[in-house]
Amino acid sequence: MTWLHYISYFFGGAFLTNAIPHLVSGVMGRPFQSPFATPPGEGLSSSTINVLWGFFNLVIGYLLICRVGEFDLRSTDHVAAFGLGILLMAVFAARTFGRFHGGNL
Repeated sequence: MTWLHYISYFFGGAFLTNAIPHLVSGVMGRPFQSPFATPPGEGLSSSTINVLWGFFNLVIGYLLICRVGEFDLRSTDHVAAFGLGILLMAVFAARTFGRFHGGNL
């Protein structure tokens, strides 16, 4: 196992976590911030754009987790790298989008 696999699992967790708000908002028919809005990351994108962006994030997350190395859910170091990516992306998203939706501390 090389260190590149751990980086892949970390970013796989981040991409999978990023897919959640975009897919949920898109499926609910609600606009949400995306990199394609004006200004990027602050303006709102349509629900269709968010579904497409969320799906793209799912695909990238899948590729990074399932197609790089041999990810093992029973391997603590694999899950730790994956979980750290999830945690850091979730905190980043909460802080970033919280300022738009009233959720910042």
